[in-house]
Amino acid sequence: MSRQLHLNAFVMPNGHHEAAWRHPSTDPHRARTLQHYIDIARTAERGKLDSLFLADGVALWSNVKHNSHSHFEPLTLLSALAATTVHIGLIATASTTYNEPYHLARKFASLDHLSGGRAGWNIVTSAGVDEARNFNLGARPAHELRYARATEFVEVVKKLWDSWDDDAAVLDKASGIYADTGLIRPIEHSGEHFQVHGALNIARPVQGHPLLVQAGSSETGKEYAARHAEAVFTAQQTFAEGKAFYEDVKGRLAKYGRTPDEIKILPGISPIIGRTSEEARARAAELNSLITPEYGLHQLSTLLDHDLTGSPLDGPLPEVGSFTEGAQSRLALVVGLARRENLTIRQLLERLAGGRGHRVFAGTPAEIADELEQWFTDGAADGFNVMPPTLPGGLDDFVDLVVPELRRRGLFRTEYTGTTLREHYGLARPVNRNRVKEHAA
Repeated sequence: MSRQLHLNAFVMPNGHHEAAWRHPSTDPHRARTLQHYIDIARTAERGKLDSLFLADGVALWSNVKHNSHSHFEPLTLLSALAATTVHIGLIATASTTYNEPYHLARKFASLDHLSGGRAGWNIVTSAGVDEARNFNLGARPAHELRYARATEFVEVVKKLWDSWDDDAAVLDKASGIYADTGLIRPIEHSGEHFQVHGALNIARPVQGHPLLVQAGSSETGKEYAARHAEAVFTAQQTFAEGKAFYEDVKGRLAKYGRTPDEIKILPGISPIIGRTSEEARARAAELNSLITPEYGLHQLSTLLDHDLTGSPLDGPLPEVGSFTEGAQSRLALVVGLARRENLTIRQLLERLAGGRGHRVFAGTPAEIADELEQWFTDGAADGFNVMPPTLPGGLDDFVDLVVPELRRRGLFRTEYTGTTLREHYGLARPVNRNRVKEHAA
C-alpha cells in the first residue's frame, strides 16, 4: 500500500472557533452531555479516522464569561467513549507537572485495556499560571524545569508499563496460579524528581505502551518530541514553516536511535467547508462576526503572556518581548504572524479565533484536499490534526465531503486494517525493556 495520511479529530465542546457556541448550528447545552461526544466519536469512526483527541487544562480560565466552558476530564470521558466505539483511537491530555507517574501509568493502562488497545497520551507540561495556583504553587515552574520533570516522568511511566511481562498473567485455574510473580518486577526508580518502587497494579497495556503524543514546538519541546513522542500535534501557519518543522524534528531522531517513520507529524488545520469558495468564505465571515473582542483580547494576552488590556484594537500589536515561561513556540508563532502580515490587533484576533495559531483554511472539499495533499506529499506532514470550527456539524462536513475526496486520490484508508491505535498509525508495539535486559543478562 502506498503511503497514506493520518487524520486525528481534535474535539472541543462546541468546535474550535472561539465563537462556535454562539453559532446557530451548535447547542452549548448539549455539549455538557455524554451523547454529544458519543455522536462525535461515531462520526469520526464512520470516517475511519485514526483517532480523536481531547485537550485539557486544570484551571477555570477567566474568559468563561464570553465562551462556553464544559471540558470534561479526558480519561473519564474517553473511558465512556471506549464502550460506545470499536476502532477509533482515544487520546487524552494529561499533565506531567500536576500528576504523579504511578497515577497516570495506571489510568492509561486501564483505558488501554478497556478500549482493547486504543489509548493514547498527549503529554503536556502545563504552561498556565492559573494551573499552578490550583496545586499549592504561587507561580508556574520554569519552562526548562517543567520539561526536565516531564522527561523523568515519562521514563518512570514506561518502566511501570513494563513492570509486567506480557505473559505474567497465567490464569491457571487448575493450579491456582493467577500470575507468575517472577515476571512482575518492582521498578525501584530513584531520580531527581521521583521515587517510585512499583510494580504497577495492572497488567501490561494491550499496546505495550499507549501511543505517546506531544504538542510543544519550542527548542526544548522539539528535542523532547524526538526522544519520546510517536505523534506530534503542531501549529504551523505556512507550508514553508511546516516543512522546516517536519525536517527539524525528523532530523533529531537518529541521536536517540530512532528512524523517521517512528514519529508522525500532524499539523493542526481548521477547515471551513463550503460548496463553493465564496460560500466557505461567507461561513468564515459569519463565524468571525460573532467574535467578542473582550474575549479575544484576553485570549491573545494569555498566548503572548503580555497584558494587552487597553491596547487599541485597530492599532498594531505592541512590543511584547520574545521570551515567556509559558508556551514559547506559540508566542513566536503569533508575533511572527502579526509582524509578517502587518496585522492590527483586531485582524490578529480574527486570524486566531478559528484555531489559536493553527492554520484555518476556508474552501471547497477539493480545495481543502489540495491543501492537505500538498503538505503530505511534499514533506510537511504525515497527516493532520483536524479541528472542526463547529461541532458536530464541522466534523460531519469533513467526514462526508473531504474524506471521500482524499480517498478518490488514494490518500486515505477506506477501512480500518488494524484494531489498535498503534496499528492505525503504523507504529510497532514496544518490546518490554525489562525482558530485554533479562535476556541480555
